[in-house]
Amino acid sequence: MPLAADELEDWLRLTSVPGLGAERQRSLLAAFGLPKHIFAAGRSSLAGVVGGKLADALLAPPEGDRVAPALAWAAEPGSHVLTLADEAYPRSLLEIPDPPVMLFVKGDPALLQHPGLAVVGARSATAQGMANAEAFSLDLAARGLTIVSGLAAGIDAAAHRGALAAGPAAGRTIAVIGTGIDRIYPARNAALAREIAACGAIVSEFPLGTPPLQHNFPRRNRIIAGLAQGVLVIEAALNSGSLITARLATECGREVFAIPGSIHSPLARGCHRLIRDGAKLVETAEDIVEELGARPGWSPPSSAAVEASSRRADAPSQTRLPIDDEAARMLAAVGHDPVDLDTLSVRCGLTVDALYAILLPLELDGHLTRLPGGRFQRA
Repeated sequence: MPLAADELEDWLRLTSVPGLGAERQRSLLAAFGLPKHIFAAGRSSLAGVVGGKLADALLAPPEGDRVAPALAWAAEPGSHVLTLADEAYPRSLLEIPDPPVMLFVKGDPALLQHPGLAVVGARSATAQGMANAEAFSLDLAARGLTIVSGLAAGIDAAAHRGALAAGPAAGRTIAVIGTGIDRIYPARNAALAREIAACGAIVSEFPLGTPPLQHNFPRRNRIIAGLAQGVLVIEAALNSGSLITARLATECGREVFAIPGSIHSPLARGCHRLIRDGAKLVETAEDIVEELGARPGWSPPSSAAVEASSRRADAPSQTRLPIDDEAARMLAAVGHDPVDLDTLSVRCGLTVDALYAILLPLELDGHLTRLPGGRFQRA
């Protein structure tokens, strides 16, 4: 049931007090109950919980009108505000050490209670990595899991697209963002965000208008991990934020999965570290289904549904023209790892000019992807 305007105003006022972080907000709620009781308490009572300076800030008249934009936003169709006292607040987030006091949700808040899998990875992902993210997300969404990710470029966006491709009956996806709910970052994902809001949900704990501040993105990762039963990492460097999500998932008892890659690829090293540290090595969606299906809260679908999902996942994402024997031999020489022209020249015994004459049509027809540094990889 939506909050009354005066109740919502009290929650918004509590979370907008300067210097009063989520931990102290939760301490006040534990001590006094609802925000209206906090603001009705005397200074000495408040100071006993948060100190005199913050007690004065709580009781002072708000500087400017910080809550009016949020109240107007909450009145829009499809806009919801969930608080720790709300029955619709996702139970899974209560299991993490630092649950957000308030969530802004655009779309369907009921999805936040649905069994989910987080799919995360590199922003500068390879074509194969994004293809993997789309295929796994489509398959697992069709099997009944909500795909949770962060709406970033690369793997995140591919995961959302894959989930949406499962169709209106199954294409559930949640985007947890590191900005205010009224701002989309990166801007090129604005159309994708609109589609997610229409078919799934966009979630933020940050006040409206919050810009894309660097330190907010690691914070939102705990919500991604907390909303899901497990985290699948697809391509991650050793300094990737995806490893933070995986660590947070482990700390709150979630499963961690990782797809291995080439030993020569920097984007595989994070996944390989996770596997060495105990993450489950994943080759197919069935590897994830087997693990999560044994946990309470989600039952894998029937074999008929799995078969239908597999047919969709195996469908090619684009129509590719047939290739001749020479092109087939070239693809075999490329292999499944990124390769540079000098290496390919040695493998094929061809000059660089002769290679380009074969590689360019393969690239234009979607069989190859050109990577930074003049390398090529099979699509």
